[in-house]
Amino acid sequence: MSSDTIVRLRGRGLPLPGDNIDTDRIIPARFLRAVTFEGLEAHLFEDDRAETGGHPLDRAEHDGASILVVNANFGCGSSREHAPQAIRRRGFRAIVGESFSEIFFGSSVALGMPRVSAAPEAIAALMAAIAADPGTELTIDLETLTVACGAAVHDVTVPAAARDSFLAGTWDATALLLDRFDEVEAVARRLPYIGGW
Repeated sequence: MSSDTIVRLRGRGLPLPGDNIDTDRIIPARFLRAVTFEGLEAHLFEDDRAETGGHPLDRAEHDGASILVVNANFGCGSSREHAPQAIRRRGFRAIVGESFSEIFFGSSVALGMPRVSAAPEAIAALMAAIAADPGTELTIDLETLTVACGAAVHDVTVPAAARDSFLAGTWDATALLLDRFDEVEAVARRLPYIGGW
């Protein structure tokens, strides 16, 4: 059992403007008491949605959007992996933004949810295109390191190790362990603190 390769993702975008959107805004701490991540998607940006009204997640024109478009330092704050879990479980398959918190980035990779960085001008252009036509589709290509929106094509970056893991289908560490579980068990038998010697 290996992870699926992720080369290209295509879908409608949802713009979420604002710098420094932290993990407590993405999924408020009071929803982190469950043993599993199930149901977190229902509380994605819950406080922002209640305070502002008309949040992009609540707009009918963005129903079914699968690519989140964000600004700088997205996912900053605490290291909770619940934030990318809530985003992924809400149906988003990728995130395009100016920059991301390093821990948020790593947690996203572990879920098979690419997050790619683009210049502020490119992000502004993507957000404007989606605002003008919410049905606009984006295509993220990890081979060519681009994001296309209509006729416009913008360069993106992603750390080489993450890109390679998506292209090779090795982004899911649990799946990699299960592929060679007989070796894992053999090592476990040799360890005194697991074998009980």
